[in-house]
Amino acid sequence: MVDKEATPLLDVLTEMTSASLEETTLDPKVLVQVRFAALVASDAAPASYLFHLAAGSEAGLTMEDARQVLIALAPLVGSARVVSASTKVARALGLAIALSDEPNGSA
Repeated sequence: MVDKEATPLLDVLTEMTSASLEETTLDPKVLVQVRFAALVASDAAPASYLFHLAAGSEAGLTMEDARQVLIALAPLVGSARVVSASTKVARALGLAIALSDEPNGSA
């Protein structure tokens, strides 16, 4: 179990996300698509994609859905941002696979 005092930033981020999810009336899949688009627009780090795509798969978001969001965003955020997001998503998925392959199963 994680010591709450050792993870204050993670705790704040979790609380902020929970509050946001409780207050929105968006369909869960649409919500994840919107959040994914915001990650692309803000040039988020691979870890952000990892966490949101994991939640997205629980809400029914597929990789094809994510690809369609990237296509829709391209004229707005530019090709460089879309390529950056695509490579970060690939890195995040590689990290997820590497974590799931850990011998002690601590993914």
